[in-house]
Amino acid sequence: MTQEKGQGAIHMVSARARQHRLGLGPVKVDRNSNRITAIPKLLKGLELNGCIVMIDAMGVQTAIAQQIVAQGADSILALKGHQGNRHESARSC
Repeated sequence: MTQEKGQGAIHMVSARARQHRLGLGPVKVDRNSNRITAIPKLLKGLELNGCIVMIDAMGVQTAIAQQIVAQGADSILALKGHQGNRHESARSC
Protein backbone atom coordinates (compact mmCIF):
# COMPACT_ATOMS: atom_id res chain seq x y z
CA MET A 1 0.00 0.00 0.00
CA THR A 2 2.83 2.46 0.73
CA GLN A 3 4.12 2.04 -2.81
CA GLU A 4 0.74 3.06 -4.22
CA LYS A 5 1.11 6.39 -2.45
CA GLY A 6 4.62 6.89 -3.83
CA GLN A 7 6.34 6.02 -0.56
CA GLY A 8 9.01 3.39 -0.15
CA ALA A 9 9.17 0.76 2.53
CA ILE A 10 10.33 1.70 6.02
CA HIS A 11 13.71 0.16 6.78
CA MET A 12 14.64 -0.69 10.36
CA VAL A 13 17.54 -2.15 12.29
CA SER A 14 16.98 -3.89 15.59
CA ALA A 15 18.72 -6.03 18.17
CA ARG A 16 17.73 -9.35 19.67
CA ALA A 17 18.57 -10.72 23.08
CA ARG A 18 18.77 -14.32 21.97
CA GLN A 19 18.96 -15.87 25.40
CA HIS A 20 15.76 -14.13 26.47
CA ARG A 21 14.08 -14.23 23.04
CA LEU A 22 13.46 -10.48 23.05
CA GLY A 23 13.52 -7.90 20.28
CA LEU A 24 15.23 -4.71 21.42
CA GLY A 25 15.45 -1.11 20.26
CA PRO A 26 14.25 -0.91 16.69
CA VAL A 27 15.74 2.14 14.95
CA LYS A 28 14.39 3.53 11.71
CA VAL A 29 16.93 3.96 8.93
CA ASP A 30 16.84 7.55 7.68
CA ARG A 31 15.26 7.90 4.26
CA ASN A 32 18.45 9.14 2.54
CA SER A 33 20.79 6.80 4.38
CA ASN A 34 21.41 3.12 5.01
CA ARG A 35 21.81 0.65 7.86
CA ILE A 36 25.43 1.67 8.45
CA THR A 37 24.32 5.00 9.93
CA ALA A 38 21.49 3.46 11.98
CA ILE A 39 23.54 0.72 13.65
CA PRO A 40 25.59 3.11 15.88
CA LYS A 41 22.35 4.75 17.05
CA LEU A 42 20.93 1.34 17.93
CA LEU A 43 24.09 0.29 19.78
CA LYS A 44 24.21 3.53 21.75
CA GLY A 45 20.81 2.78 23.24
CA LEU A 46 21.81 -0.67 24.49
CA GLU A 47 23.78 -1.81 27.53
CA LEU A 48 26.38 -4.02 25.88
CA ASN A 49 28.88 -4.57 28.69
CA GLY A 50 29.78 -8.27 28.75
CA CYS A 51 27.66 -9.09 25.68
CA ILE A 52 28.57 -10.59 22.34
CA VAL A 53 27.34 -8.52 19.40
CA MET A 54 26.82 -10.23 16.04
CA ILE A 55 26.46 -8.11 12.89
CA ASP A 56 26.05 -9.12 9.26
CA ALA A 57 28.52 -8.11 6.55
CA MET A 58 26.89 -4.74 5.83
CA GLY A 59 27.58 -3.60 9.39
CA VAL A 60 31.28 -4.43 9.32
CA GLN A 61 32.71 -0.94 9.68
CA THR A 62 35.72 0.12 11.73
CA ALA A 63 33.74 2.74 13.67
CA ILE A 64 31.00 0.23 14.52
CA ALA A 65 33.55 -2.35 15.74
CA GLN A 66 35.27 0.33 17.85
CA GLN A 67 31.93 1.38 19.35
CA ILE A 68 31.13 -2.21 20.32
CA VAL A 69 34.48 -2.55 22.11
CA ALA A 70 34.10 0.88 23.75
CA GLN A 71 30.74 -0.24 25.14
CA GLY A 72 32.40 -3.27 26.76
CA ALA A 73 31.23 -5.97 24.38
CA ASP A 74 32.88 -8.54 22.15
CA SER A 75 31.82 -8.99 18.55
CA ILE A 76 31.32 -11.51 15.81
CA LEU A 77 31.36 -9.70 12.48
CA ALA A 78 30.47 -11.43 9.22
CA LEU A 79 32.72 -10.81 6.23
CA LYS A 80 32.19 -11.53 2.57
CA GLY A 81 34.87 -12.14 -0.03
CA HIS A 82 34.14 -8.90 -1.86
CA GLN A 83 35.09 -6.82 1.20
CA GLY A 84 38.67 -6.60 -0.03
CA ASN A 85 41.26 -5.77 2.61
CA ARG A 86 39.02 -6.65 5.55
CA HIS A 87 38.43 -10.15 4.24
CA GLU A 88 42.09 -10.70 3.41
CA SER A 89 43.21 -9.39 6.82
CA ALA A 90 40.84 -11.74 8.61
CA ARG A 91 41.99 -14.72 6.55
CA SER A 92 45.64 -14.04 7.35
CA CYS A 93 45.08 -14.10 11.14
